Amino acid sequence: MVLVAAYGAMVEANVLDEVTGDFWIPAVALSVVFLGLHVVIRYLAPFADPALLPAVALLNGLGVGFLRRLDLADAPAAERADLAIFAGTGGRQLAWTLVSVILAAALLALMRDHRSVSRYAYTLGLAGIVLVMIPALLPGRFSEINGAKLWIRIGSFSIQPGEFAKLALLVFFAYYLVRKREVLSLASRRFLGIDFPRGRDLGPVVVVWLISLLVLIFEKDLGTSLLYFGMFVVTLYIATERVSWLLIGLLLFFGGAYLAYFLGSTVGGPFANFYLRAEIWLDPFADPLNDGYQLVQGLLALGTGGLFGAGPGGGAPDVLPEVQNDFIFAGIGEEIGLFGLSALLVVYLLIVQRGLRAALTVRDSFGKLLAGGLAFTLGLQVFVILGGISGLIPLTGQTTPFLSAGGSSLMANWLLIATLLRISDAGRRPVSGGGPAARPGSGNPPEQLHGAPTEVIRP
Repeated sequence: MVLVAAYGAMVEANVLDEVTGDFWIPAVALSVVFLGLHVVIRYLAPFADPALLPAVALLNGLGVGFLRRLDLADAPAAERADLAIFAGTGGRQLAWTLVSVILAAALLALMRDHRSVSRYAYTLGLAGIVLVMIPALLPGRFSEINGAKLWIRIGSFSIQPGEFAKLALLVFFAYYLVRKREVLSLASRRFLGIDFPRGRDLGPVVVVWLISLLVLIFEKDLGTSLLYFGMFVVTLYIATERVSWLLIGLLLFFGGAYLAYFLGSTVGGPFANFYLRAEIWLDPFADPLNDGYQLVQGLLALGTGGLFGAGPGGGAPDVLPEVQNDFIFAGIGEEIGLFGLSALLVVYLLIVQRGLRAALTVRDSFGKLLAGGLAFTLGLQVFVILGGISGLIPLTGQTTPFLSAGGSSLMANWLLIATLLRISDAGRRPVSGGGPAARPGSGNPPEQLHGAPTEVIRP
């Protein structure tokens, strides 16, 4: 939070040519919120990974600070110095942070054992599919923003159900693969030194592949499609330890994406939006003032930032369309440069690494798959966003975790972190001091929940 306060002071110095006496208020408000969550974690999950909360708090705090910087840029020059701390997008993000942290604390209080959610795996799986499909079935005026149908909009209220769907689907994937991992691990033939699965076992992958293609076609969003399919394939790989599933997943996804691109160029219809995004990606400078404007401005912002950036408040992020959501990496990158942006990515990498460590240390297979899937999903989401703004892959409609404006993304990702905290608490808790198997009310040893195969993992 000291870094967040320093960032706010530098923003005011560059934008206002002075540092007001209120620059520290957002950092102090966030400090109170995060210290409150720290106390809750120490009480409800005392053995949880201590690196997760500070890393996420830094990202969340910098996100609030950058959104406050956008509010200052949007305000008339004569009114900037008097702009209220809790006004605008930055003020709303502060409020959403409070709500998200309360939800994370409530989840820790309700979910005393991460294995308990597996009892509702099929219900959560169905709920996840429903949440994914609702925006696709709604008319465009209720669900479409910037060409992607990812929202439910009623008046001034909007929510992105796909952010919560990924958590529900991951619980279902983890539970299903724990039960089916022995069957899915069977090999039928060996090719180029890699064992490939039996044809009859490809059913679950094909079903999820078809769902991801439907998302790509009807919700017009490559990022969400890649996110859902990628998290299933990687969870499948963690369960079976077979590289062949990764190869099959890559072939299916890229084959489906090329098919959608080909149909978009010939048939059009629901494939036209993806075709247009792919064309912009291939040559954004072909129409830099219209279709390619957003990507071109993002690339120019990153180029302008150089190695060290223009300094907090010294850039022109307000030129970027949707800089508060999709292109927040480009807006921040212009002001903190390649080194600063790399530091942010290292913080994300730290969160993913600690999530994978939780997956390694927890003793039950369901927890391993769930933690591994959650950590990878967070990393994949960052890759999809950064790949889109840097021109590596076509643009997506994904929000940057903990940085972008919006309550849906912030709440869902804080719930993701709360789940990782709960799993890491179970993994780090000394067995002799009452590990997960000895907790009151757990009822089942780690590997015997709902008939899961017994397994002993020694240190």
